[in-house]
Amino acid sequence: MEPIRIEDLKKITALSDLPDDHLTWILQHSEYETFEDGSIVAKFGDPADIMWFLLEGKVNFYMNINGRQVYYFTFENNTQTGGVGGMMPYSRMKTYPGTSYATGYVQMLRLHKKHFTELEQLNPEFIQKLIGYMTERARAFATMQLQHEKVNALGNLAAGIAHELNNPAAAINTISSEIGQRLIRNFELTENLLQCCIKPEQLQNIRAIVDKKSLETVPVKKLSILQKMEIQDMLDEWLDKNDVPNSREAAETFSEFGFSIEELELVCSKVDKSSCANILQWLENLLSSQKIVKDLGIASKHISDLVGAIKSHVHMDRIGDMQGTNLHQDIENTLTLLGYKIRGKNILVKKIFNDHLPMVPAYVGELNQVWTNIIDNAIFALEKNGELDIETSYEGNIVKVSIIDNGPGIPKDIMTRIFEPFFTTKKVGEGTGIGLDIVSRAIKHHYGEIKVNSITGRTEFAIFLPIEQKQY
Repeated sequence: MEPIRIEDLKKITALSDLPDDHLTWILQHSEYETFEDGSIVAKFGDPADIMWFLLEGKVNFYMNINGRQVYYFTFENNTQTGGVGGMMPYSRMKTYPGTSYATGYVQMLRLHKKHFTELEQLNPEFIQKLIGYMTERARAFATMQLQHEKVNALGNLAAGIAHELNNPAAAINTISSEIGQRLIRNFELTENLLQCCIKPEQLQNIRAIVDKKSLETVPVKKLSILQKMEIQDMLDEWLDKNDVPNSREAAETFSEFGFSIEELELVCSKVDKSSCANILQWLENLLSSQKIVKDLGIASKHISDLVGAIKSHVHMDRIGDMQGTNLHQDIENTLTLLGYKIRGKNILVKKIFNDHLPMVPAYVGELNQVWTNIIDNAIFALEKNGELDIETSYEGNIVKVSIIDNGPGIPKDIMTRIFEPFFTTKKVGEGTGIGLDIVSRAIKHHYGEIKVNSITGRTEFAIFLPIEQKQY
């Protein structure tokens, strides 16, 4: 190949205005290297000790995130990167945080960092120019990192929603199958009932008993599991004596609806023993069907409530301007969406809400990120059977929301750093350190304030928000 000329270096944006003698120095102290398309230019974890200048081609950088390669940036000969990459003067990078790949046929000059001091003495202004490119690169990386954090947060939210929806969806699937079987069975049992020549008055009496049971929403006395089992055993024995098939299943149904043996005897009054069995089978099937329909309603309501919480949480039905919001409802929605995590650790959540809390002007989507990140961090910090307290109050023009957990606390030596971007104490794969940075910026956007106090057994994040703002 032909030797690299000074004219070739002048085509590189970062070097275009350097004097010829400085370009000659770079040529003399650099090594020329080529890379085929797709080959590795720099590998994750390798020492960062080379600055390179692109003569031809592009270099794609993939950040290593929890063991995965995620595309972040493209180095090329333009005004954004200047056609320069790798280790920059005054950079604190020790090893490469990801892997760089050649895109197309790549030619470059590679300058070792041991020459940086001499280069600075030769041309201090050029070093400042390189620092500018490095700053621009860091800004682009931070923007990409924030985007990935939001995508990850959305992924975690979606996983939580899927987890929350799975239980009621599975219940509805089971219920639909069960109610189908009950309805088919009802034809047979009704036919048997009609063969007993039951009179309309008897059906009215049965309905009156069932209606009375339906109205008894609050039991007179709460029974223990042992007491319930004793009642079921007595009902089972009585039903078996009256030749009721599947007496144990029927006993559980009648017990759940609060039927006593005396009430069942009243149902069977004025009929013979064989007719009694038919009546009780029909009644048990009716009661079970009612319970199944009720369970179906509960499962459907859970899905409806969850969808409502999602809509409110992600701010789907409101414009992006600042407007009044009910903080209690927003926090309740957040707890609903994080419910699977709370139940997973059996965390006790105590809500001490001020009944007269006023509406707060907010960018609701942003503020919901505050509740999500802080509560999620508290859940992460808590052991099983931990406690999470959420308190609201207001005084004058300020609303205060306190989120308190009884976890191990935040060490004093890192307390001043918890709001720094990318700072995290979590293990790889558990967090990237963006959450509290988002919290801090969202609260500042609302002209609010956040204070943190932490000792072993009590960590409090106190958020202060103004009730009146010019934007509102």
